[in-house]
Amino acid sequence: MKARLSWICHGPTEANRKGCFPDDEPLEAKAAQRAKLPVARLATIDRVWTAPAMRARQTAAILGPDAILETALRECDYGEWCGKSLAELHESDPESLALWMTDLDAAPHGGESLSSVVLRIGEWMGHHLHDAGHTVAVTHASVIRAAVLHVLQAPLAAFWTIDVEPFGMVEMTSDGRRWQLRFPRMVE
Repeated sequence: MKARLSWICHGPTEANRKGCFPDDEPLEAKAAQRAKLPVARLATIDRVWTAPAMRARQTAAILGPDAILETALRECDYGEWCGKSLAELHESDPESLALWMTDLDAAPHGGESLSSVVLRIGEWMGHHLHDAGHTVAVTHASVIRAAVLHVLQAPLAAFWTIDVEPFGMVEMTSDGRRWQLRFPRMVE
């Protein structure tokens, strides 16, 4: 039996709107009412995992109350940059920001490198290669980008070419040997 994995990015936050590195913040006030998660397309869900951040847990709650916290799905640790905007960093520390954007092994903010996120998510996906049924993982754009890079075996530099919007979804399937991207039909 094929396993199905639907990655859902948390809804919009104030940090998203302001171009800031996130902290543990809630969804924007109207995000839950505006939520248009493709629940019908998800069909039967066997389990929902969520990153521990408040914004991910609130998004998972839209799917139902039984989401399981999964620390491996956590956001990248942005260290000293949490709460700061890209514009602010571009002004105050452009060298560190440029290093971080060009070298995914770098962590000038004192947190986690993006290459570490890719490795962490690849390991998590490997542990769940044989899971039966349909899993939904509610997490962050950086984590979903890492999952796509892992599946495509793409170079780390491709991280910045993947755009994941709030409430965005990426689908994958596993045949027990590997994960692959899945692009479902819009019309059944």
